[in-house]
Amino acid sequence: MTGLQIGLGGFAALLILLAFRIPIGIAMLAVGMAGYTLIAGSSGLLNHLKSETYWRFSNFDLSVIPLFILMGQFAAQAGLSKALFRAANAWMGHFRGGIAMAALGACAGFGTISGSSIATAATMGKVALPELRRYNYSGALATGALAAGGTLGILIPPSIVLIIYAIMVQGSVVALFQAALIPGILAALGYIATVAIVVRVVPEAGPAGPRASSAERWRSLAEIWPVVLIFAVVMGGIYVGFFTPTEGAGVGAAGTSLIAVTQARMRWPGLVAALLDTAQTTAMIYLILLGAAMFNAFLGFSQLPIAAADWFQKSGLPPFAVLFAMLALYVLLGCVMDSLSMILLTVPIFWPIIAGLDFGLQSEDLKLWFGILSLIVVEVGLITPPVGLNVFVINSLAKDVPMLETFKGVLPFLASDALRVALIIAAPAIALALPGWLGG
Repeated sequence: MTGLQIGLGGFAALLILLAFRIPIGIAMLAVGMAGYTLIAGSSGLLNHLKSETYWRFSNFDLSVIPLFILMGQFAAQAGLSKALFRAANAWMGHFRGGIAMAALGACAGFGTISGSSIATAATMGKVALPELRRYNYSGALATGALAAGGTLGILIPPSIVLIIYAIMVQGSVVALFQAALIPGILAALGYIATVAIVVRVVPEAGPAGPRASSAERWRSLAEIWPVVLIFAVVMGGIYVGFFTPTEGAGVGAAGTSLIAVTQARMRWPGLVAALLDTAQTTAMIYLILLGAAMFNAFLGFSQLPIAAADWFQKSGLPPFAVLFAMLALYVLLGCVMDSLSMILLTVPIFWPIIAGLDFGLQSEDLKLWFGILSLIVVEVGLITPPVGLNVFVINSLAKDVPMLETFKGVLPFLASDALRVALIIAAPAIALALPGWLGG
């Protein structure tokens, strides 16, 4: 067999392993090692593993990942998710659908210190779902809003997936964080507008909650000052170049730990829990990274990415037709994979193709624009029927709501996502304006 045929066979084998629910990191590592051996032999595999493992995990850029994860863990220990929801609810809860809007606003706020979609969905689901059910929100709207709100955790910086994407395409993490901010804000506003439309069409789906007094509103804002301060210091410092992303993550982790100790009285058990959760999550991510590195090395040896890029360049297909096909594939993959796995699996194949097509953008701008589009659509896949992972997370918390109801609930939010993707495709400046202004 030729290398190209082995590459295609390996890709098919990976999909089969995923269909049998083999963890993505292990599946990519196994297929990558087998394929590499078929092409380069066992000695070539051992030589590659020897250098790849050291090079991959001695990369200083990867140190930002456990620091941002730890920052999110300390934020959860500090009870900042509850404070965010209380504040948003105090200001919006008295509107029809206002408690769902408050949950979405809290998801956006927690996303600024979390960087994880599933973690944001799970954390805010535990906080907001009891309140939504207490005020008789429909199961579809309550769970659909929280599942969609969870996707804000990975779009609004800091985002672990954007860090990995930047490393893979040799782009700027700072510029990608800058590029994601405006689309992230648009996502939160679009979801809130979606709730407003849903409750106008179906008023009983989201009854209004009680109106908070002025004193309660201002008191609730006083409770979220740590989130505002952390975001301003960490992301503001990164945006203007005062911190590198790693330095900013270290400052953020230290700041949230102090808040957890002083405000939430975090003690030794809480610290141990935060460190263990961080270690487990980091280990899972690093295993996926190693598996992806091995699988991508195998694909590189097989010449599959180069052949695919060459075929698309010679096919005569319009660049945007190729882009739409890639985005559609991301939606399909999102039904069975998490966002990080999708990015690691596809970017080595997709990016050379995109880089070889003419979208009227400079190379660095193209990296930012394609990265933001990919991230948005990857997250859309996490709430797309029939197997959206965020939907399963939220539905596991709302055991009285049928899965079909939750999927019905996310459909209006998918329409909002489609509109936002169309806007960014039509107007790349939405993603590129802030990096251009700040010089990221």
